[in-house]
Amino acid sequence: MTRIESEKVELTNTAERIFSYLSDFNNFEKLMPPQVTNWTSTNEECSFTINGMATIGMKIIEKASFTKITISSNGKVPFEFKLFVLITPTGENSCIGQLTFESDLNMMMKMMVEKPLTNFFNMLAQKMKDIK
Repeated sequence: MTRIESEKVELTNTAERIFSYLSDFNNFEKLMPPQVTNWTSTNEECSFTINGMATIGMKIIEKASFTKITISSNGKVPFEFKLFVLITPTGENSCIGQLTFESDLNMMMKMMVEKPLTNFFNMLAQKMKDIK
């Protein structure tokens, strides 16, 4: 099992606000870098292309109020995965955000995607600071 964890990011927002925002894929597009194109989404599903890589589909499969959103691969993807959005309240108007990715990747695929995915998830975690 390949596990990639983003850095933990301190957010100056309530866990409820971060959870609410990230529970709707329509909001995710604002967090994506310029290399992400062909974005389509509903509240529960999205698909997009990462330039030079692949088309990715995702769907929200579980929500634990204000602390965790579980996302899985959906549709045409190069490999099956789960992505966990973890939110840990630390105060009245603050929390910690982190992304954790899990997939059964073969060694060759792991070598190809581990660094780009780590960078991608760290960038997304940093962008959570921009949620208003």
